[in-house]
Amino acid sequence: MKKNLKSIICVTIICLLLVGQTIGVFADTYYGLLKFGSRGTAVVKLQQALKNKGFSPGAADGIYGKMTENAVIKFQQANKLRIDGIAGRETQSRLFATTAVASRGTSYTSTDLYWLSRIINAEAEAESYTGKVAVGNVILNRVKSSSFPNTVKGVIFEYYKGIPQFSPVADGTIYNDPNADSIKAAKAAFNGTSYVGNATYFFNPNKSEGTWIVNNKTFVIRIGNHVFYK
Repeated sequence: MKKNLKSIICVTIICLLLVGQTIGVFADTYYGLLKFGSRGTAVVKLQQALKNKGFSPGAADGIYGKMTENAVIKFQQANKLRIDGIAGRETQSRLFATTAVASRGTSYTSTDLYWLSRIINAEAEAESYTGKVAVGNVILNRVKSSSFPNTVKGVIFEYYKGIPQFSPVADGTIYNDPNADSIKAAKAAFNGTSYVGNATYFFNPNKSEGTWIVNNKTFVIRIGNHVFYK
């Protein structure tokens, strides 16, 4: 009886670990209801997470003031959440869901790495490492999709009605040497690290309205200055 009980417990633990790996990106991180006037370590974590995703709350001082409230509102708007400026369970769960999903890697050549690292650098040089990997994810998602060219270079240099799909091709920054983080991010994307699921589009709302994408595609996530759609 004891032996059977031990076996059941072991199987249960293994199942829980497997489920945890699968849904880790959606982990329900919650520090309790945070709102205007709240103070403490939990508010610092909230402010740091907002900053990492491109929503500036001001200094991470642990004080839930007007700037933090406005940052929460902007995050809620971008993620289609209830807009109230209060960091409740739903808002925090989405905000802290930054764990990468690891999938099977993609084999690549030195030429693939050459071009992917350059488009990442050109599009996301000023973004966080996560933001760089995310741009790489979009390129590789396009390579895998039948709607786009089936090579990294083909995707990057694709034109539609005579217009390049990526602005760095038009302005020449695609040829700039990538920094170490961009190369590292390209390798991570090839090796299966993903932050944006099946997203095949992204843009910077501060530079473009992205009207066609917003009206025709499904919002996935915002990372830094970029919003991602599929």
